[in-house]
Amino acid sequence: MTLGRLGVWYSTDKLNGSQLRDLVRTVEKIGYSALWYPEARGYESMSLAAWLLSNTEKLTIGSSIANIYARDSFTAQRAMLSLNKLYGDRFILGLGVSHIPMVEGLRGHRYDKPLAAMGAYLDGINKGAPDGAVPPVMVAALGPKMLALSAAKSRGAVPYNVTPQHTAEAAKILGPSKSLAVEQKVMIETDPVKARALGRKELARYLVLPNYRNSWLRQGFTEAELADGGSDRFIDAMALWGDADKVKQGLRAHFTAGATHVCLQPLHEDGDFAARDRILVALADT
Repeated sequence: MTLGRLGVWYSTDKLNGSQLRDLVRTVEKIGYSALWYPEARGYESMSLAAWLLSNTEKLTIGSSIANIYARDSFTAQRAMLSLNKLYGDRFILGLGVSHIPMVEGLRGHRYDKPLAAMGAYLDGINKGAPDGAVPPVMVAALGPKMLALSAAKSRGAVPYNVTPQHTAEAAKILGPSKSLAVEQKVMIETDPVKARALGRKELARYLVLPNYRNSWLRQGFTEAELADGGSDRFIDAMALWGDADKVKQGLRAHFTAGATHVCLQPLHEDGDFAARDRILVALADT
């Protein structure tokens, strides 16, 4: 399985079946190599992956991320192997430890120490892998210890809400033989007021989650910059805006820092799918 240069990350829970079909076919037609999708309160990850794969021909589909508390490691392994056998080796199982509200509050599980929980889960998936090969599994790693675990027990990492500086540090930890697929929010908008308002709206849900806040503090942002919806510097780093050339510069910074794949998350007003598609077309040659 070869993961190309550019992919798309999109919140699929917002879409119905017809809209999902339009999304994956548009992403594939434009020429992106992969579509990444989350697992939160909406679609179940593995069944959605099967549906997305069945509606595409060449596009790689990646979970970003499948919650390790949603299914045991044996079930995840069987799903990963089944999807790749049935759909021509086009599925990447991106895994994450999720967040306490999503694990304890929503699912009723106990949220264990993230590093130990992920390590045990990866051991379960890797156990009995065909021919001893490393399965197409990547980890939503942010901190240095989780990145090191990703390097040791998976094909790489899929960091979310990070800067090129984080990408450079992650690339060093992972090493040259691993994949580093970085998510980056983007919009084609030259009005700073409109752009930052859209960025703040999107980032609000993440600003209340300790895992992301701790990651941003490690990346050099201060508590003051994370308060009241986020400072301009913080928003500008997390959600690139401007004309296409300016946004492309920001995306290329991740590649310069060592990313092997960048997944664009297009930000737009709710329901404005035409704007989403214009963003994807404008940035496809980054």
